[in-house]
Amino acid sequence: MTSGNTILWFKDISLNDRPRVGGKGGSLGELCNAQIQVPDGYVVTTDAFSAFLDILDAEHGIRKKIAALDPNNHKTFNYVCSEMRTLLEQSPLLPELQQTICDAYNTLGDNIPVAVRSSATSEDSEEASFAGLQDTYLWQIGHDQLMDSVRKCWASMYNPESVAYRLKLGLPEDQLAMAVVVQTMVNSRCSGVMFTRSPTTGDKSVITIESSWGLGSSIVSGEVTPDKFVINKITGETTSRNIAEKHIEHLPEASGGISEMPVTEERRKITSISEEELSELTSVARRVEKHYGIPQDIEWAIDQEGNLLLLQSRPETVWATKDKEPVAKPAARPFDHIFNVLGGQKK
Repeated sequence: MTSGNTILWFKDISLNDRPRVGGKGGSLGELCNAQIQVPDGYVVTTDAFSAFLDILDAEHGIRKKIAALDPNNHKTFNYVCSEMRTLLEQSPLLPELQQTICDAYNTLGDNIPVAVRSSATSEDSEEASFAGLQDTYLWQIGHDQLMDSVRKCWASMYNPESVAYRLKLGLPEDQLAMAVVVQTMVNSRCSGVMFTRSPTTGDKSVITIESSWGLGSSIVSGEVTPDKFVINKITGETTSRNIAEKHIEHLPEASGGISEMPVTEERRKITSISEEELSELTSVARRVEKHYGIPQDIEWAIDQEGNLLLLQSRPETVWATKDKEPVAKPAARPFDHIFNVLGGQKK
């Protein structure tokens, strides 16, 4: 297996490559090629995952065991999922595959901190979003931490929530695969998420931005209440502003990983983002939505030097799903809906 089968750099991929790089990987390549700033990185492709899994599957029948599970049988369901995760986390890779992944890491820099993020082939699409159902490992340093995290990302495909979700959707087990994004970490002064459609009302005319100190994992995990801003997409006017009291932030550890730290007293009640940065985020959000043509859910970070970088963009799914739901069942006659609402009697 050549490195061209197992490693693809962001600059060389797009959403068209989703079967090999997953939703997250495809989106990062798409952003990179749209000249939107993202941290440099590469994708360990589904070819690498398949080569790894095929060896284990031949011996342990992984795919068949998962496809046969009944999510309502909680004891067996959780036991088998746990067994599969442990198997993937502890099994060694073929030496040439491990060397290829580590060589690409060396290209990024010498012991550079990276985020290792799962990128399932069916995630971050309009039809199905696996966001949050697989794992991400932040501030990983060196070959050992990198390889442990890659295996854990592959294993997270067998998290109970992920397995239950794809069984519910009827996704064939033998057609699923996991890519892994390896992305240079941003030492964030502040970070957050933004939606190019209101997550609470579905309003497409606004951009909602959430921001807090440090790494964005504190917001994603729900451990901090972020500052929230609502911006008119057309005029750029901030129509709502709520500055939260932010007690903790996630910061990197020198040896790898992240830790929760208290926010200093003087920063707790002040805004985590300037007016200029708010304006820049608004402009980038417009560009991203225009590029994809549909509302987006975007992760972003601003580094210690004030540079804005996007970490991910995926289609907004909550309101998109509601839009597809019929308001009412079709009536036999055109005016029956009106009669029913008014309490009229059908003759």
